[in-house]
Parts: sequence; C-alpha cells; structure tokens
Amino acid sequence: MPGRVVEISTDGLHLAVLRGFLVVKDGDGERGRVPLDDIDAVIASAHGLTFSANLLNALADRNVPFVVCGPNHMPISAMLPVAGHHAQTGRIRAQITAPQPLTKRLWQGLVQAKIRNQGAVLAHQGVPAGAFTTLARQVRSGDPTNVEAQAARRYWPLLMGPDFRRDTEAGGANALLNYGYAILRSGAARAVVAAGLHPSIGIHHSNKGNPMALVDDVMEPFRPLVDLATLRLVQAGARQVTADAKRELAAILIQDLTTTRGTTPLSTCHSLPCPSTSPPVPSG
Repeated sequence: MPGRVVEISTDGLHLAVLRGFLVVKDGDGERGRVPLDDIDAVIASAHGLTFSANLLNALADRNVPFVVCGPNHMPISAMLPVAGHHAQTGRIRAQITAPQPLTKRLWQGLVQAKIRNQGAVLAHQGVPAGAFTTLARQVRSGDPTNVEAQAARRYWPLLMGPDFRRDTEAGGANALLNYGYAILRSGAARAVVAAGLHPSIGIHHSNKGNPMALVDDVMEPFRPLVDLATLRLVQAGARQVTADAKRELAAILIQDLTTTRGTTPLSTCHSLPCPSTSPPVPSG
C-alpha cells in the first residue's frame, strides 16, 4: 500500500515521535498524529516549525525523507538516511565508477520517457502530440543535441497556453508546479536511498551544489504527471498553493500507473528498474 505525504504548513508547530507515531503539537496540546509506518514523506513548508531529533531518527530508520521548502514552495533541504540498504557500499561504488557510455544511455532512456509522457499528457487534453513521438525517437545517447529542451519549448505553450513561461520564482501555476515537483522529488529521494544509492551521484545532473542529482534524474519521466495535475487545478480556478491544492498534488504519489509489473502507484514505480511503460495519465 502506498504511504501518505504529511505536509506541515501551519506556523509554530512542534513535531515529535511517540510510540510509533508522528505527533503534531502546538501550545494547546496535540493537534494530530500519523503512524510512522504509513508515511512516504514529510514536507515542511511552515515558519517557526520545530522537531525532535528522535523524530528524524525514526524517519531515517524508515527511509522517509524530511523535506524543507522555501517561500516559493521549492525544496531547499532534504534529510535522508546515510545507511539504508545492505548492499549500499557496493552500489555507491558502482555509481562512482559507472562508465560514461552507460550513464549516457541511461539518460537517453529517461529523456525519451519524459518526452513520450509529455506527448501523452497533451494527447489526453486533446492536443495533437505526434511531434513528441518523433522527438523521443531523435534522442541519442546522452542527448547531445538537447532534444529535451526542444520538447519543453513546444510542450509548455501547448499545455498551459501561449503566454505561460516556466519560472520557479513566480506564483500561480508556477508555484503549484514547484510544490508538485517537491512532492515528486521526495518520493524519488526515498526510492533512491532505499535502493542503496547515493542521491548526489547523478546520471546527468552534476551540479556540485546539488545533493539530489540522482533524484532529479530519475524523477524526470514523471514530471508530466505533476504538470497535468497542475493544469487541472488551474482550470478549476486555483491561483495559489492552498490547502486543497496541496492535497491534490500530494496525491500524485498514489496515482496508479500501468507498468510491466501491472498497475501500481507512482511511489512504487520510482523503485522499478525502468520508467512506466504507459503514459502517466490519471483516470477521470
């Protein structure tokens, strides 16, 4: 069963652990509790939030990321366990020594899956998307001609309208995208750590200041699912990252996708050996 994303957006709360539960408190006492074993990620977007070291230890034992978001709803910190898999040392060594031809082929597959899924989202919205199938076929090992960027230039105006510009510092739809990607990133981070891999050793992303490079790589094919959820929110009148919007976006991790192993939640797909084999278009 997929877990829950716990998002803390109320200022001045304290988070602790008690008998297997994450407990939320304020000055008047307990506000609520969630079983730790039911949690996929904790997202902290409030000001003045405090939490106990025991809680962080308990989350780390379960490979649950604790993500801190900035004012623009972008993640600025993610606390992850340093040891969570019996074969971790060997796998990290393999990451470090992976030959470049292999990493280039892996990135090619991720970009192809992302572009195909962008096309599937557009087709789901009734937009002709045959060009995206063609673009996906044009991606070569390592994507040296940056077909990913070519697809993005076509994709965003078709999906969100000709006036839309992707801007991580902007509000509205951009802020909703930021929050949805933070949810997606937390799920990918948990899968990476649970697999015994180091999140900072990426396939393609290689910024020295990015401790989540591999996470940012493996989440790429699933971004269109956030895009579609954001579009639906905007079409329903959402203009800010409200509590209702957060609930809709947090549900992305439990969205069912079809894979070679059958229908399974997105949070499980992060752990599969390859991206989903059918477009990530939710039902309804």
